[in-house]
Amino acid sequence: MDRLQVCQKRREELKKLSDEQLKKRFWELCEKAVQPMVDLARTHTSPSIERAVLLRMGIDSLTAKGVVERCTEMGILGHGAGSALLKVSERDRIDLRVAAQKVAGNKETLKGLFGK
Repeated sequence: MDRLQVCQKRREELKKLSDEQLKKRFWELCEKAVQPMVDLARTHTSPSIERAVLLRMGIDSLTAKGVVERCTEMGILGHGAGSALLKVSERDRIDLRVAAQKVAGNKETLKGLFGK
């Protein structure tokens, strides 16, 4: 079957659907199309994304850069720099900004947070 025939066959099938069914089919296909991107976003990050997260947590840009570098060095960036910072803050019972300074200054601060 060539492309034109396939297209015509699909067109005939779609003619049978109501507006509501067409809308439902449209959103199903949209979800199917974007699902790989959603999955990728859940499992992958980048230093720039993690710095942006830290900035929104109230960490200054130089300290955020240091925190991300330390997380990268320790191999835990995939867990999220913000998550690591929150864990240090809770573990050591200190303010997030103090925790950020601590992490940026010493990568040993991150040891054991995620089993690494």
